[in-house]
Amino acid sequence: MPNVSSTNIIPRNHFAQSLLHKFEVLYYICCGYIQPTIDMKQICLWIFFVFISLTSLAQVPQNLESELVLLNVKTGKETVILREKRHFEAPNWSRDGKFLVINADGKLERVSVKGKKLGIIDTGFADQCNNDHGLTLDGKWLIISYNDPNVTSPGGNSRVYMLPAAGGVPRLITGNFPSYWHGVSPDNRWVTYCAMRNGEWDVYKTNFFTDEEVQLTEAEGLDDGPEYSYDGQWIYFNSHRTGRMHVYRMRPDGSEQTQLTFDNYDNWFPHPSPDNRSVVYIAYVEDQQGEHPFGKDVKLRLLDVETKESRDLTPVFYGGQGTFNVHSWSPDGNRVAFVRYINKDEKGFSK
Repeated sequence: MPNVSSTNIIPRNHFAQSLLHKFEVLYYICCGYIQPTIDMKQICLWIFFVFISLTSLAQVPQNLESELVLLNVKTGKETVILREKRHFEAPNWSRDGKFLVINADGKLERVSVKGKKLGIIDTGFADQCNNDHGLTLDGKWLIISYNDPNVTSPGGNSRVYMLPAAGGVPRLITGNFPSYWHGVSPDNRWVTYCAMRNGEWDVYKTNFFTDEEVQLTEAEGLDDGPEYSYDGQWIYFNSHRTGRMHVYRMRPDGSEQTQLTFDNYDNWFPHPSPDNRSVVYIAYVEDQQGEHPFGKDVKLRLLDVETKESRDLTPVFYGGQGTFNVHSWSPDGNRVAFVRYINKDEKGFSK
């Protein structure tokens, strides 16, 4: 499924923003106060949504700390620049290399590479942003996924918007919903995202200027995390089409869909490097059955796109949803940013 909501409740998916509305509709239908205007398939999807949301509400511990970590991909050196007793997620690195963007409580924040908090970005009416956000490669535009209360669907209410990187009024890019952003073409013409259409989760792209939506994948199972390479030649993504989550790539028109990882990990959110030679992704140690929950054993891995060989960048740590959802390479290609979590409620905690 797509990514987690950015409220402090933080279920695995974005659906929590419209959970109350779903309860209300189902209640009134069951009581006979209103007649359903949707078919039974959609009602079943809504019930499934409610179940998943309720079972995932308890994923984030109350006594949690978040660490913002900068990782040198060549040396393996980690630098913790921010550690706080709250839940934040999904760092992006600014194109000038001076700060990072994280999300928390529906807002986007800037943090300097030294860990100084630089304040909240003005996103106008979009005050419930989830963790699918990022910058265009020229650094001029900020792209967000906003949990829009004006729309609802069984898959959530996220839609993709863009605004000036310094802040401003967002402009809607994806009229269809739910849509969860992940990538942008180097020429700023296309955005790529995971979306549910007709009950199926696939990869789509939309043109900035014409709002044309193009479906790129149609394999059975979830396709997610689509991100352009810096040279614009490939879109990297993860797919559960084989029954395990693996990293793939395809051409921007959806052709040449090729599997790149074949191990026993669940591999999510591939982020191509500025030199187009490698991809960093997050790997769950255990099979997550097509989901990407919070609070699991994970690690970051580096894939050489020529040799198709991967190596560990980190030891196993406590993370998952929110750790590495969006592009976070430094402009010079030497480091990536990620979030590691510390659960002080766990037995044996000593850190």
